[in-house]
Amino acid sequence: MLKTHTCGELRAADAGKTVTLAGWVNRRRDHGGLIFLDLRDRFGITQVTVSDDSALDAPNGANPCNNGQDRAHALKTASQVRSEFVVQVSGEVQKRPQGFENSELETGEVEVIASRLEILNEARTPPFVISGSQADDVDEAVRLKYRYLDLRRPKLADNLRLRHEIVRFIRSFLYDRAFLEIETPILLKSTPEGARDFVVPSRIHPGRFYALPQSPQQMKQLLMIAGVERYFQIARCFRDEDLRADRQPEFTQLDLEMSFVEASDIMALIEKMMIELSALVSDKPIQQVPFPVLSYEDALARYGIDRPDLRFGLELFDVTELVRNSKFGVFKNAAAAGGIIKGLRFPGGASLSRKEIDDLIEYVRPYGAKGLAWIAINGQCGADGRYPPESLRSPIVKFFSAEETDGILRAAVAEEGDLILMVADDADVTNPALANLRMEIGARANLIDPNLLAFCWVVDFPLLDYNKDEERWEATHHPFTSARDEDWSILEERPGDVRAKAYDVVLNGWEIGGGSIRIHRSEQQMRMFQRLGLNESEVDEKFGHMLEAFQYGAPPHGGIAMGIERVVALYADAPSIREVMAFPKTATGTDLLMEAPSRVDDRQLAELHIAVRDQGSD
Repeated sequence: MLKTHTCGELRAADAGKTVTLAGWVNRRRDHGGLIFLDLRDRFGITQVTVSDDSALDAPNGANPCNNGQDRAHALKTASQVRSEFVVQVSGEVQKRPQGFENSELETGEVEVIASRLEILNEARTPPFVISGSQADDVDEAVRLKYRYLDLRRPKLADNLRLRHEIVRFIRSFLYDRAFLEIETPILLKSTPEGARDFVVPSRIHPGRFYALPQSPQQMKQLLMIAGVERYFQIARCFRDEDLRADRQPEFTQLDLEMSFVEASDIMALIEKMMIELSALVSDKPIQQVPFPVLSYEDALARYGIDRPDLRFGLELFDVTELVRNSKFGVFKNAAAAGGIIKGLRFPGGASLSRKEIDDLIEYVRPYGAKGLAWIAINGQCGADGRYPPESLRSPIVKFFSAEETDGILRAAVAEEGDLILMVADDADVTNPALANLRMEIGARANLIDPNLLAFCWVVDFPLLDYNKDEERWEATHHPFTSARDEDWSILEERPGDVRAKAYDVVLNGWEIGGGSIRIHRSEQQMRMFQRLGLNESEVDEKFGHMLEAFQYGAPPHGGIAMGIERVVALYADAPSIREVMAFPKTATGTDLLMEAPSRVDDRQLAELHIAVRDQGSD
């Protein structure tokens, strides 16, 4: 062993011990004949003192190596080291002089008086600062290019440790509940499950391709048919989709499946797991236990989104019927076209300038909204419970009757000093625009408690979504999700009204997991495929193996998948899942460290029977 102790374990009780440490030089301070090195490894930092002064010898007797010549050599070596040099130090542990302890370090009561110092490897000057206040102000592209240096930074190192603790807890929790951890294949068959597949060409079978799994969905269902009953896996998954802060082309999920269960059983299991996990890795309290359960329709109505952040209020209000016949053309026309008119209040927002309100209007445009209608309440409510016209600042109130204006303010639960903001458009524009505006207002008005864990469940999702561009129905989650028992009868005639036995678990506005009770009867699965527009030959080609398996006695079953990176990012207070992955891709799916994706040579392409029409330019 090149070291006897880590740089994080020495304490006052170790004083007098002769130790050997090894690690990276975190910081060097040169005081002439006295040099201090902060030596860092994964476990912490220890101060090393290097001097040729015999007064620093341990009072209980010098180490055989601790003579003047050795000390002088160590001092000379210490004068040559720089930050991030890899060094080995031998010496004696001493208590720091009174008043010189460092309370910010766990090892801050002691130091190692070096009798020998060896440089194991020199280091170039890093492209960015590894430690200190400047370490957080580094361009992400540079950090990702030198990710092995980025991971030395305390915050990133802590995130990896947190990820390890979370995965270790999940495994232990499920082991204790009779789950079997089973690995499933990475090279699978390409089947439509939502996002685009990453495909892998086969050298042995020309013109044929494997697909990397978007999730082990079919495999875990087949394991239920095999009689496993309780399965889980910390699974690698791959999806070729547009990226954002909570998405990566390859990611890790807790994949879990159970037989002979209903949705409530799986929800109860996950809720208990997350409560215990939160107590283990976080000091933040959980806002509400049991977790609130919202229907999909209720979540959209109140928050405009199916993954609401419940750490603050500001629920949306709907005034579609109230203003349907108003003289304000924007509202009237939107309602007549089948749209909705919804809004929310900005507490204290009446003091915003016109430019600041215009900034909010620009904020919602990327979500499809054409603008924001607004009313600022600058005066007090009258004795009749209404706000007089002179108390309202707005370009639109002149188009409303007193009853309509009063109705809008009541629906908004408006108070003096509030700013009322409204969008009129199709539901798929109005809801996302206001949902994102709600989060922006929550942040601007400091309404979001960062020290709170707000979990909730969202249930009763639509089983199918209509793709207007392709004029066909698609599975909202995946084609193996079961409809609610009472809704199977309307699958063919009213597919848009069919509710799924599906459930998502949400934490602080992030969907961290989603699952469902699966179809386990072949005739129902065939109906689902047909409703999705697949003919018998397509079904047989893509899913014949599943339908055949159902005919050999498939038990009722269901499960859930939870994004490990999303869970870790939330507990780590990280803005992106890239901050909790060892080697992530950029927002464009590029690996800056390995420079992937990259070209392959013609020989490899020939072996795979692939011809590239245009490789483009570098």
